[in-house]
Amino acid sequence: MIFNAFERMVAMRYLRARRQEGFISVIAGFSLVGIALGVATLIIVMAVMNGFRAELLGRVLGLNGHLNVYSSRGGPLPDFDILAGKLRNTPGVVNVTPTVEGQALVSVRGVASGAVIRGVRAEDFKVRPTLANNVIRGSVDEFGEDRVAIGVRMAQRLGLSVGDQITLIAPQGNVTAFGTVPRMRSYPIGAIFDVGMFEYDNSFIFLPLEEAQAFFRTGDAVTSLEVFVSDPMQIAAARSAVQSVVAGEGRVVDWQQSNASFFTALQVERNVMFLILSLIIMVAAFNIISSLIMLVKDKGRDIAILRTMGATRGMIMRIFFLSGASVGVTGTLLGLALGVSFALNIESIRQVIQGLTGTNLFNAEIYFLSHLPAKIDWSEVTQVTLMALGLSFAATIYPSWRAARLDPVEALRYE
Repeated sequence: MIFNAFERMVAMRYLRARRQEGFISVIAGFSLVGIALGVATLIIVMAVMNGFRAELLGRVLGLNGHLNVYSSRGGPLPDFDILAGKLRNTPGVVNVTPTVEGQALVSVRGVASGAVIRGVRAEDFKVRPTLANNVIRGSVDEFGEDRVAIGVRMAQRLGLSVGDQITLIAPQGNVTAFGTVPRMRSYPIGAIFDVGMFEYDNSFIFLPLEEAQAFFRTGDAVTSLEVFVSDPMQIAAARSAVQSVVAGEGRVVDWQQSNASFFTALQVERNVMFLILSLIIMVAAFNIISSLIMLVKDKGRDIAILRTMGATRGMIMRIFFLSGASVGVTGTLLGLALGVSFALNIESIRQVIQGLTGTNLFNAEIYFLSHLPAKIDWSEVTQVTLMALGLSFAATIYPSWRAARLDPVEALRYE
């Protein structure tokens, strides 16, 4: 073994400070707690950031196409069924959904608000898991003909339920001799969905494709084709294949381009949080240095006696290295256990704290999601653990070297 029994015994004895050395022991205790809290905080924050990204990515890619094909000339996309058939035969393409999308006003009992209207075929609506598996009222089969599907947040905000009528006001009205008259159409609600993302649950309305074409006056055309691929993470290869099929008939926009600023902001925030929280561990490592230097100064006489009894400089260095490293390793392991346990149960902990304090700690209107996500990346956990251990070991090198360089004659001269 690297450390013999004598070195381990002396190192552990120094960690159990006597009354006159209590202050050194307190500093070592604070160092241990600091490292534990730093490691735990870093693991928890990284897990929440990963959870945010995974949840948002899942919601965005579940409701929107991985690739969108628009008309190269602008405006609606004609003869879309022929192009959709070609795309469905493209390797890697799972599904193609013709879509008509636009904005409109929603009017219910005199209350009006904006909404995003998306027209899709009933069969396409039913095979999209993010929608079909999250219908909480009504039925997936009720969507179609002239029945619409709305989000649960919109239903709560406007006091709507399945079977109620919802009135949509088109952005372009009818031009008459008396001026422009708003175009309005009422639809019964067939389904209410809850995808868990505030933006979609609060502002999206799904219409049958034919109704959306009539409402937005696109004729037999659509505004885009939503293309779903087998692996959205390898979007570059899929984009190239789709682009070759589309050729001059349309332009292709992938999900990374559509949401570039959003996910770039998440990545930057994640990197900055990692850097800032790493400073907590560095501060705790500096506490180990200060406590060890004080311990070396206080144990000067003991070191001199050990040297005169035959202890080598290497033994003295290993004794103090072990004393400091024990604090770092123990703190890192405690922080690892605390961080992983907290991250695995973070939503339950949030609910308990909210119940005790009566405050909303995670507002869906601000954070887009209806629950606090956490996804542990074990490679990141390993990275954080190794970083904490590395800083802890590095913090012990200089004090241990000073202890090993202590001259026994100078230490015992005035004893």
